Amino acid sequence: MAKVNGGKPVPYAAASKAEASYVQGVLQRHCGFAVPVEPALVFVGVTSLYRAATQFAVWIYQEREVSAFGPLAGRLAPNQVEQIYAVARHRRIWLQS
Repeated sequence: MAKVNGGKPVPYAAASKAEASYVQGVLQRHCGFAVPVEPALVFVGVTSLYRAATQFAVWIYQEREVSAFGPLAGRLAPNQVEQIYAVARHRRIWLQS
């Protein structure tokens, strides 16, 4: 759950996890190798953001905190990144899946 600008808690993280799982399946099916996908939510233009203390499966940040992604270590070879990019940008792949 996340509360944005003091509003009611909303289960954004659950939807994000489901979408990440879908994206991972599509990319793996079309790339032919395991594609790690981690769900992330970045809220833009909010004044306050409260994250549930038990929420560790989804990255939840305000826009000014995005630099936290910088130190994450890559797990893919450059050629894999290029292949994922090539698959991800084709609209038909997403319409078929």
